[in-house]
Amino acid sequence: MAGVLAGMRVVEGSAFVAVPLAGMTLAQMGADVIRFDRPQGGLDAHRWPVTRDGTSLFWAGLNKGKRSLAVDMARPEGQEIVTDLICAPGPDAGMFLTNLRVRGWMDYPALKARRDDLIMVSLLGTRRGEPAVDYTVNPSLGFPMATGAEGSSDPVAHVLPAWDCIAGGMVVNALLAAERHRLRTGRGQVAELALKDVAAAMLANLGILGEVVANGVDRPKAGNSLYGAYGQDFLLACGRRVMVIGLTDRQWRGLVKVLGLAQEVANLGQRMALDLSREGDRWAAGKEITALFAPWFAARRLEEVAPLFDGAGLTWSVFRSFAEAVHQDPDLSEDNPMMRVIHQPGVGSLPVPGSPVSFSDLARMGPAPAPVLGEHTEEILGDVLGLGSGQIGKLMDQGVVAQGVVPKRAA
Repeated sequence: MAGVLAGMRVVEGSAFVAVPLAGMTLAQMGADVIRFDRPQGGLDAHRWPVTRDGTSLFWAGLNKGKRSLAVDMARPEGQEIVTDLICAPGPDAGMFLTNLRVRGWMDYPALKARRDDLIMVSLLGTRRGEPAVDYTVNPSLGFPMATGAEGSSDPVAHVLPAWDCIAGGMVVNALLAAERHRLRTGRGQVAELALKDVAAAMLANLGILGEVVANGVDRPKAGNSLYGAYGQDFLLACGRRVMVIGLTDRQWRGLVKVLGLAQEVANLGQRMALDLSREGDRWAAGKEITALFAPWFAARRLEEVAPLFDGAGLTWSVFRSFAEAVHQDPDLSEDNPMMRVIHQPGVGSLPVPGSPVSFSDLARMGPAPAPVLGEHTEEILGDVLGLGSGQIGKLMDQGVVAQGVVPKRAA
């Protein structure tokens, strides 16, 4: 089944999260995304999480639907293959995503000399070209110091690589914007962005930078409280914990109504001289609101709370571990049209997502497994580069390329 990007070919040379995520996003919308790696495997070949026998679930997760070429880029013949692939002719080709910092043969000037209308999107660590990952960007900008239990001075590094995830989306945006520009003008270009700049931009976009500069406020840790409004976790009688949100006026009024505490809330607002219909005043009275609400939650079990909250359309959730979510949340099963149980080589059968985006004019594309390293080497060399079977066999005999390699685990 054809996706919205059917016919587009994108070449990817990458590692870590953001650029592989970008390539996978394009593949799940129908683009032919070809990832190249060394025959022994790139930086992601064994990245955790892994199965018991060492197969990388990270690789399987971020390379779904791509084709894989295994090529020795340390050799001139391998460099020529990669260059030919990136710069292959055709109006829907000549697009390259990378976060690899290879100077010379694989930088933009060298590739542009081979294809003048090349589109290249390059992700850096910092704008100066220094290496960076989420776990270094976050501390440098302050997020771990505002995360964690109220009153704690220990930094908390978030388990979600948020800037990688956001940067991956921005890489997709940059590629599609540059392709639109090429369609209109015939000109290619290189688009560069840096992981730290993605985080710095969001720091400002979310008002945190302004809060420091304009108000002189260095945001403190607030535990699980929703900053600037009302949102809090509560322990139930059954030992489960839930998160409830009263961010908007509708959410707040609905919550208070279900709890049956409208008069008590009105009295609290009057006593504190606050208007609890306002987000900021709810934040100011957060501890007092929580003390008022906590006995209601402590007296009830999840099976009683859930239908009340769902029936009233409240914004809430139960806290789960990853394992509990996998076994309990229908959105992680085939109840969700995005999910399908498929066979992933080296892993087995498991639920796998396709694109979260559905297009009204096209049928939803089902997810495809990630390739085994080098699984498509022969067909890429033949179908895309036009090499004959003799040429391909010679390259394989010489070790320049490899077909269907299972990377050896590092000693």
